[in-house]
Amino acid sequence: MQTKLVNLQNKLYLTCSRTGNCCFGKVIYLNPWELFHLAKEKKITPREFRDLYSDFGGIRLKFDGKVGYKGLQACSQYVPNFGCDVHMGRPLACRLYPLGRQIQNEKVEYMYQGDNFPCLDLCPEVVNLEQLPVGDYLNDQKTASFEKAQDAYLELMQNIADIAFELLLETGLAASGDKKTLRIWRKMGSELPEMLAKRIGQEWLDCLMIPDISEESPIAFVSEHNNLILTKAQEAFGAIQTHQELHEASVLMMGVALHLARGLGANPKELSELWIDIAKNNGAKE
Repeated sequence: MQTKLVNLQNKLYLTCSRTGNCCFGKVIYLNPWELFHLAKEKKITPREFRDLYSDFGGIRLKFDGKVGYKGLQACSQYVPNFGCDVHMGRPLACRLYPLGRQIQNEKVEYMYQGDNFPCLDLCPEVVNLEQLPVGDYLNDQKTASFEKAQDAYLELMQNIADIAFELLLETGLAASGDKKTLRIWRKMGSELPEMLAKRIGQEWLDCLMIPDISEESPIAFVSEHNNLILTKAQEAFGAIQTHQELHEASVLMMGVALHLARGLGANPKELSELWIDIAKNNGAKE
């Protein structure tokens, strides 16, 4: 499917007709800060929101509502004849829609997919509404803090992966001739999300997706989350000595990084292959 880049000055059919068609049949991934805000808007705890309304330990919003547009199921937060039940806390993917966002060489780019602008297919009546510049639309959708959280979590994802690297490369594990660690890194990159979540286990899923943090600022929230994960890793792995224990710890932390990566919209398979190549260039074997 063709991807078309847009700039902030481009005028597009971004004035919403409020038919709700975009709330059916989508895949919406979540980072922990978004899950926290969804729960706050729902007036329940993050744990309750995660267990009731998300899949794979909290990284994907459930779409198990009533069947509607084109026979597709609605988002779990969609209320018929009303709309989104958590609109003020909705995640970045919903705020951006129908646009996508990526970072290339530290430059943020916005785009949409398809030959036709998505809203023209979903809601053709938008041709009768005002076109908006992309920059104005993003401001209206209040994406700024959610974009900051997303970018901060990309850094946290790398920090978690770095722990896996340290456990492999700086402890003597790789130097011992270990080959099975990278093989499992590769396997995890292609595992289904439910399998990877099971491999990680509930304790680390809880630490990853429902940290005990109440900070409102996205940067402060992610910074505190980073410290919690580092502390937990130090407590869990600080005293281990055997190569088998080091192998298991490295696999666990890489699994956590890849699971978070999926929640951030990254491709776990591509990331695992990249990280495996880096590890090999630093002496690890497969």
